[in-house]
Amino acid sequence: MTIRIGVLGYGNLGRGVECAIKQNPDMELKAVFTRRDPAGVKILTETAKVYPVADAEKMKDEIDVMILCGGSATDLPVQTPEYVKLFNVVDSFDTHAKIPEHFAAVDAAAKENGHVGLISAGWDPGMFSLNRAYAEAVLPEGANYTFWGKGVSQGHSDAIRRIEGVKDARQYTIPVEAALEAVRSGSNPQLTTRQKHTRECFVVAEDGADLARIENEIKTMPNYFDEYDTTVHFISEEELKRDHSGIPHGGFVIRSGKTGWNGENKHVIEYRLQLDSNPEFTSSVLVAYARAVYRMAKEGQTGCKTVLDVAPAYLSPKSGEELRKELL
Repeated sequence: MTIRIGVLGYGNLGRGVECAIKQNPDMELKAVFTRRDPAGVKILTETAKVYPVADAEKMKDEIDVMILCGGSATDLPVQTPEYVKLFNVVDSFDTHAKIPEHFAAVDAAAKENGHVGLISAGWDPGMFSLNRAYAEAVLPEGANYTFWGKGVSQGHSDAIRRIEGVKDARQYTIPVEAALEAVRSGSNPQLTTRQKHTRECFVVAEDGADLARIENEIKTMPNYFDEYDTTVHFISEEELKRDHSGIPHGGFVIRSGKTGWNGENKHVIEYRLQLDSNPEFTSSVLVAYARAVYRMAKEGQTGCKTVLDVAPAYLSPKSGEELRKELL
């Protein structure tokens, strides 16, 4: 049985989903839906078509899972509860503080319409969430640590670009090596935000812009840079394109814990991601969870799910027998 996938939104994430589907023989891209003029959107899959978003409802019987590739700030809070009325859906909603309210909205709409909606799939939230949960369950006496980077933070880069006089910018989040080593030692250090990560900014300024003002605005920006040691480099547009055009990212989830009657033995669990392309890896996670959603829907499940609710076997195209033989 081939799982028919729809993609809503064709930016970096949507293109990544299309590439990931190519690597999964049990799936096919059925349609891409866009808010742009479909005539101007060129996709790679010759057997699929591009449609305006308004046409999605007409194809609800031709798509098994719709993967929503919009942004977490304004798109997904509206789109996921809306489209789960028509389809089984997967999204990558990543505003951690707002996940409970997003879950509630999607859960109500999914149950009312008999669909499955899986939210917050990706690597954090997503793969990192799973590793925090597994490690905490195995080592209840201990502490979780999450480090992001080195990698491009798209949200922080956008925040810099909104500053007057900035033409373009990239921001890298970088784990502090001393903090990483302290955590790996099993000493369970208490670390402040500033002690765990630094931020490095590469900025292309408009001609004649006040560089000192721009640097100060970056370093004092609340919720983005004011709690971090931040370095700002002013470079040319050519340098930015040459040296900073990719979207790499990654990070670490580390659990440090103790076992024994008096906690005499220390243990460290570490999970690491090193990604050439943040959106393409996130897309690959979305596609794996689309398979899980399809299977859960076939079983008659409904409502909102997260990665914490999905058994690992649901993600794999392999049978239970194959998984037990090859991976167990």
